[in-house]
Amino acid sequence: MADIDRLQQRIENLVELGKYMQSSDPEWLQAKDRATGANAWFTDAHVDSAVRNIVSEYLQQDKLQSWAAAYKLPTVARNIGIVMAGNIPLVGFHDFLCGYIAAHNLFLKLSSKDDVLLKQLLARLAEIDPESTSHITVAERLNNCDAYIATGSNNTARYFEQYFGKYPNIIRRNRTSVAVLDGNESDEQLDALAHDVHLFYGLGCRNVTQLCVPEGYDFVRLLQTFRSYNHYADLNKYKNNYDYHLAIYLLNRVPYMSNESLLMVENNMPFSAVSVLHYRYYSDRDALISELTASEDIQAIVGRGFMPFGSAQKPALSDYADGIDTMQFLCNLQ
Repeated sequence: MADIDRLQQRIENLVELGKYMQSSDPEWLQAKDRATGANAWFTDAHVDSAVRNIVSEYLQQDKLQSWAAAYKLPTVARNIGIVMAGNIPLVGFHDFLCGYIAAHNLFLKLSSKDDVLLKQLLARLAEIDPESTSHITVAERLNNCDAYIATGSNNTARYFEQYFGKYPNIIRRNRTSVAVLDGNESDEQLDALAHDVHLFYGLGCRNVTQLCVPEGYDFVRLLQTFRSYNHYADLNKYKNNYDYHLAIYLLNRVPYMSNESLLMVENNMPFSAVSVLHYRYYSDRDALISELTASEDIQAIVGRGFMPFGSAQKPALSDYADGIDTMQFLCNLQ
C-alpha cells in the first residue's frame, strides 16, 4: 500500500474513533464512569467537554487531511516514548495522535491520574485498526526509545532532562494562560471568559489564571458573571482549596475579592492556585503584550487581537503545546 493510502487509512481510523467517542457504546460509557471514579477532579461534564473538543477539533476528516498535508511524513518508523500528564482528561491525546499519524512505534507512559480513557480508546482503535496493537504499547518504563516527548511540572522536567537529554526530545514544563481585558467586554465575552477560567477547575495549562486589566477596571460585573460556576464549591477538593487560601489571605491581611467560589487577588505572577484568579493592572498595553509574548510561562493569551474568549480550551491540531511543533519533530527524526 502506498504511503498516501496508509495515511488516508490512518485518518479514516481516527475519524471512526471520533464517532466512537461520541457514541453511547456501553464499554465507552463505563470507561468514562471509571475515569471519574478514579480521579475526583474529573467530573462527567469535564470529561464530556474534553471528548467533545477532541472530536470537533482533532478528529474531523477535513481537518486531519489539511493538517497532515503540511508535513512530509517519515518513511522509517522510530520508537517514540511519550510521558503523558494527567491534569485534565485525555490531555495526552494530541501527542498520541501525532505519533499515530506519523506512523511511529509508540510507547506510552500514562499518568496514574488519567489512565482509563486512553486505554479504552486504544482498545477500540485495535478493533478498527488491528495493526495498531503492534505499533502502540502502554508501558511502565520507557527504555531504548529513539526519541521522547515528556510533559510534566518544572520539577519533573529536571528528571526528564536527566533521563532523556541525550536523545531527541520535547520536554514540557509548567505553563499557564492569561487574558487581556480592556473594560469594554460584552456580557457574552465575559461569560465565555468564565469558561476559560473555570473549565477543568483551572488545572489545564490553557486555563486563564491571570487577568490583565486597565487601571481603574471595575470587577463587579465580571465577578457576577463568574457566579455561574458557584456550584464548584460543592466539590470538597475545590472547596478545601478555597477555604485554605481564604484563610491565608485573611491571616496575612491580603486584599481579595470573592463571589463565594473564586478568590481574586492582585499578583503579577501568572500562575495561580485552584480557586484563585490573579489579576494585574496595566497602563501601557503594547509593553504588556511584549512582555506576555516573550514569556516562556504563557501558553495562550485570550482577548481582543488574540485567542477569542471561550476558546482557550479548544486548541486546533496545529496549536502545539509550548509552541513546539510536535509533528515537525516527529517527521524530522532520522
